[in-house]
Amino acid sequence: MKSHKLLTGAGIGALMFGMSTAAFADNWRYAHEEYEGDVQDVFAVAFKDYVEENSDHSVQIYRFGELGESDDIMEQTRSGILQFVNQSPGFTGSLIPSAQIFFIPYLLPTDMDQVLEFFDESKAINEMFPEIYAEHGLELLQMYPEGEMVVTSDEPITSPADFENKKIRTMTNPLLAETYNAFGATPTPLPWGEVYGGLQTGIIDGQENPIFWIESGGLYEVSPHLTFTSHGWFTTAMMANQDFFEGLSDDDKTLVREASEAAYDHTIEHIQGLASESLAKIQEACDECTVTRLNDEQIQAFKERAPQVEEEFLEMTGETGEELLEQFKADLEAVTEDAE
Repeated sequence: MKSHKLLTGAGIGALMFGMSTAAFADNWRYAHEEYEGDVQDVFAVAFKDYVEENSDHSVQIYRFGELGESDDIMEQTRSGILQFVNQSPGFTGSLIPSAQIFFIPYLLPTDMDQVLEFFDESKAINEMFPEIYAEHGLELLQMYPEGEMVVTSDEPITSPADFENKKIRTMTNPLLAETYNAFGATPTPLPWGEVYGGLQTGIIDGQENPIFWIESGGLYEVSPHLTFTSHGWFTTAMMANQDFFEGLSDDDKTLVREASEAAYDHTIEHIQGLASESLAKIQEACDECTVTRLNDEQIQAFKERAPQVEEEFLEMTGETGEELLEQFKADLEAVTEDAE
């Protein structure tokens, strides 16, 4: 009898251990803003693969449109419905004004190696931003660039004068709107899901995005004139719901951080040469498309309008923005000095 009790106890213990393991093998939900195979999806899949290869957890990825627009997935993350979200500062700017710093034109260099070094080494990116995001219930895990911004329009753009009377679609971001005001255009906020149709019907005359997104979204089909203005990079951020993250075990916190680092490294490798490949696909598919790369003199005409955007940023963000911008410029100066 005693032996039977011991066996029963051992069996119950094994069952409880199995239940305990199952209880901690969670399914984490992760949403981003792009299509399958785009840069944010490449990051999300690499994150998922690392988590699932190194734990019993699983990660469910939701791509653009599956759970709504960008603002929807941020709301779902902050409320705890989603554990992870990838959202660009272009949309986060309405929640976190200082995130709009990436929309000050001509702040970041155009050289990819310098941009990547900046994201790796920047104190503003890696120390200041996590504290700022934490104030809004978000654990910032990674910030990374996706590609240089390219303007598409119904006519070629070579000067601020060419932007006059042009309705340029912007994200719901006050500083981005100020950028296109400064450039001479009429900024027109529009959800991503309405951009293709808006270009097709003439509701808007142009928009900006990294070239891979212009190609994968087919925007060149209805907005065939591409202009490389050198004014900025599309940047994005991967975050966790802070309450969720703080409730993880130390091992799982380490797992999440290591998975985000692995995804970052994989994604940075992925974007090497991506712009050239995407442009080649567009040029092969579109006989009507034109490509304009502004020369130094043409760029200078736009650069001269950038200070008013910087002033607007400082007006919107106060002391926090001033400190962040000062650190940004110091970090960028260190990168450019290294390159000399």
